[in-house]
Amino acid sequence: MVVAAAIACCGLLSASFATHAHAQSQERDAEAGPALADPRAAKFLATHCRECHEGTKPKGDFLVHRLTLDFASKTGRQHWSAVAERLQNGTMPPVGKPRPPQGDVKAMLEWIGGQFAARPRPTGEPMAGAPSGSRPRSTDGASKTESSAKTDGLVRTDNAAFGTGRTVMRRLTQTEYVNTVRDLLLVDVDLRDLISPETSTAGFDNSGAALHLSSHQLENYLLAAERAIDAAIASGPRPPSVTRRIDIKEEKSIKPKGSVYRHLDDGVAIFSSWVSANIQVTLWNFQTRHRGKYRFRLSGYGYQTDKPVAFHVMAGPMNAAAQQFLVGYYDVPAKEPRVVEFVESLDPNHTLRIIADNLGATPPEVEKVGAENYQGPGLVVQWVDVEGPLLESWPPPSHQRLFGQLPQQRVTTDDRSGRLEVVSSDPANDAANIVRDFARRAFRRPASDTELKPILARVQAKLDRQASFEEAVRTGLRAVLVSPGFLFLREPAGRLDDYAIASRLSYFLWSSMPDDELFALAERGELRRPEVLRQQVERLLRDPKAAAFIENFTGQWLGLRSIDATMPDRMLYPEFDDVLKVSSIQETLLFFEELLKNDLSVTNFVASDFTFVNGRLAQHYGLPGVEGMELRKVQLPADGRRGGVLTMASVLKVTANGTTTSPILRGAWVLDRILGTPPPKPMIDVEAVEPDIRGATTIRQQLEKHRERSDCRGCHALIDPPGFALENYDVIGGWRERYRSIGDGEPVVVEGRRRRYRHGPLVDAADTLLDGRPFRDIGEFKTLLLADPEQIARALTTKLAAYATGAEPSPADAAPIAAIVGRAKDRQYGLRTLIHELVQSELFQSK
Repeated sequence: MVVAAAIACCGLLSASFATHAHAQSQERDAEAGPALADPRAAKFLATHCRECHEGTKPKGDFLVHRLTLDFASKTGRQHWSAVAERLQNGTMPPVGKPRPPQGDVKAMLEWIGGQFAARPRPTGEPMAGAPSGSRPRSTDGASKTESSAKTDGLVRTDNAAFGTGRTVMRRLTQTEYVNTVRDLLLVDVDLRDLISPETSTAGFDNSGAALHLSSHQLENYLLAAERAIDAAIASGPRPPSVTRRIDIKEEKSIKPKGSVYRHLDDGVAIFSSWVSANIQVTLWNFQTRHRGKYRFRLSGYGYQTDKPVAFHVMAGPMNAAAQQFLVGYYDVPAKEPRVVEFVESLDPNHTLRIIADNLGATPPEVEKVGAENYQGPGLVVQWVDVEGPLLESWPPPSHQRLFGQLPQQRVTTDDRSGRLEVVSSDPANDAANIVRDFARRAFRRPASDTELKPILARVQAKLDRQASFEEAVRTGLRAVLVSPGFLFLREPAGRLDDYAIASRLSYFLWSSMPDDELFALAERGELRRPEVLRQQVERLLRDPKAAAFIENFTGQWLGLRSIDATMPDRMLYPEFDDVLKVSSIQETLLFFEELLKNDLSVTNFVASDFTFVNGRLAQHYGLPGVEGMELRKVQLPADGRRGGVLTMASVLKVTANGTTTSPILRGAWVLDRILGTPPPKPMIDVEAVEPDIRGATTIRQQLEKHRERSDCRGCHALIDPPGFALENYDVIGGWRERYRSIGDGEPVVVEGRRRRYRHGPLVDAADTLLDGRPFRDIGEFKTLLLADPEQIARALTTKLAAYATGAEPSPADAAPIAAIVGRAKDRQYGLRTLIHELVQSELFQSK
C-alpha cells in the first residue's frame, strides 16, 4: 500500500461542490430518482459514507442520496470526478475514523472509471484539464478575434472533425516548435526569443487545454518563419571556413601582473573563480563571422594541485556578457595537459568565455601576494583551436531540400551585397510543387486542395506582380509555417489514423515531427500494426533525438525546470554553486536514461542502489573516491540516505525555497509526482506555515499548532508524513542532522573557517502514515512505499499518458491505465515496458 491506497471515503466534498450540489439537488432528484440503484456503489457509500453524510446536518453539506447515476450528464460527471478525487487523495474520513479496506477502495474507483468509460462525453463538456471558463475557439483553433490578425496567408479550414474527443486540438509548444522547424528545414537556428514558453498545466506544458493562440503569438510566428527561412536558403557564396589557434597569452584582458593570472611558458594560469568578481577569460581575438557549427579544442591542466580542476565555457555576443549561454562544464587533470573538444552552434559576432570553478581564492587574496607568488591551485589554459563554420556541402542540405538543383543567379541590390537568388524557367509550376511538398511535410500528413488553394493563390499573386521566383516561394513557405496545419497537432476524433499516430509518437518521444520512415509507414497504412509500432518505439528510443523525451518529460514531471526559481541563501548555504546545480540536474537525467535504456523497474524512482555522480556531487553526498566533472554510475551505501529521485539534490532543491524546507511542500510533491494522489487545495482562509529561520521553533512544532484546526488536521495527516521523511535534507539536498539557523545555536567551523550560520535544533524525520504504519527515517519510509509497486507504476503511467496525449487523464481513463500497468507487471513495471504498453493502448491511439 502506498499513502493513499488504504484511505477512502467519498465524503466531505469541497465547499464549492457542496454549494453546487444543493443548487442542483431538485433538478437531479427529479432526473435520477433514488440516487444509487447500482448495488456496488450503494453498498460502499452506505457502509463508509452514509453515517456522516445523511440526515438533517450532513458533514460538509453533502448528502449521499443526492448523487445521480447519470454519468452522461455534465453535472453528474463533475460530481463523480470529485468523489473519485477524494477517494484517491484520502481527505476523508477524519483521522481516527475507521477506513475502508484497500480492496474496497480500489473496486469503487474501478467502478467509477467504468461508468465514465461506458457513457459518452456530453456535448460541450471541457476536455480533461480544461478550465471551465475557456473561451470558445474558431475552426482554426484560435478565437475569432485572434484568427483575424495579419498572418501572411494563414489557412482557415473546417475543423469540425477535430473538435471532439478526449483531447483538444493543441498547438505546438515552444520546444516542439523549435525542434520541428529544425527538422523540417534542416536548420539549427534559435527562435526561443520569439516563441514564448508555455505555462505548465497539470505538470506539463503540452496540455491542449492551455495552449491557446493570440494575435501577438501569430505575429511572432511570422517573424520566426522569416528567420528560419532566411537561415535555410543560401543567398550567398560558401562562407570561408576558419581554422586557427588562439594563444591565451595574447588576449588583452589577461594581464601578467596585478591580476589573478600568471603567464607561463606554455599558457596562462588562472587562480580565482570568485563569482562576484566575474573572473573569466574572454577570447577577444576571436569572433564568428557567419552562423553555423564550430568545433573547439581547448588544452589545459590543473596547476599547483593533485586534483582535477573544473571549468565551464560560455558563448554569446562579443560585447554582451549578460546574453551568453552555457556551453558545458569540463575538467582537466592535474599537471598533465588534456584536450577538451566540443561543437557548438553560434550566431555571427559570438565568442567564448572560459571560467574556472571552485578554486576558492578571491581576487584580493591572490593579488595580496601576487599571482607570481601565489601557491594555491589554478587552471592553466594553453591554447584554443577553432574550426568553422562546419559545412557538409554548399548549398547546404536545407537549401537543397527546398529547391533541389534549381540554379541561382546574382541579383542587383541597393546595398551591393551581391546576393544570390534561386531562379526557374517555369516559375509557376516549380513554385507550386515546392510549396506542395513543403506543406505535406510541414502538416505531417497529406495537404488537401482546400488547404493549399489560398496559399498557392498568394504565391501566384506574387508572380503576377512581377515578384521574383524565390520571393514568391518564400511567401508560400511563410504561409505554411503560420497555418493551423503546421502550428497545431490536428487529430481526428475517435481512433487516430496512421498519420496522427506518427505525429503523436514522434512528439511523445522526440518532441518533434515524424521522420521519413514514420511518414512512409503512415502512407502505407502499416503503422497501426502492433509489431510495427513496437519496432518504431524501439527505433525512436535508440535515436539521439530521444534525449528530448528524457529532458522534457523528466524536467516537467519532477519540476526540474524550476531549478533557478530560488537561489539558496549565501549565508546559510555558502557551499552551493552552479557546478552543483548543473551536476544535480544531470544526475537525474542520467538516472532516468538508465532506467529507460535497461527497462529497469520504476520502483527505482523511489529507492535504488545506484546513482550517477561526479566529484562535486559525490562531495555533496559524502561519497568517497570520485573526482572530476564526468558523471559516472556508482553503487550507493545501504543506509537509504541516497537512491531514487526523492533524495536527489535536484528534486530536493526544487521542493524547497532558498532558505528553508517545508514538509507541506515536499509532502504534497511526493503525493502528486510519485504516488499520483495529489492532495486537495488548501482552504482560502488557512494561513501558510512559514518555517522559523531563527531556529527558535522547529517546523514540526509549528505544524503541530497548525493542525489544532479541525479543518486542517485531516489533510495534514496525509501530506505531512512524506514531507517529514525528507526533513534530513536541506534546501540544496545536503544531509543534515540539525537545522541551520542565523540566530542562537552552536558555531560551525568547516575546513578551518567559521561559518556565519549556526547549528539549530535536531532534525526529527519520524512520522506515521495515514494507515497507521510508522517510520523512523527516509529508509523506512521508502520501504513502506515499495510495499505497493503497482501504485508507483500507476502514478507514473498516468503522468506518461498526460505527456504523450496532451490531456490529463480523467476518471474515465482509470481502467485503461490499470490495464497498461497490469500488462507490465510481469516485467516488474519496467519503464521501457510501460512506454510500449502505453503506445499500444487505445488511450494513446485514440483522441
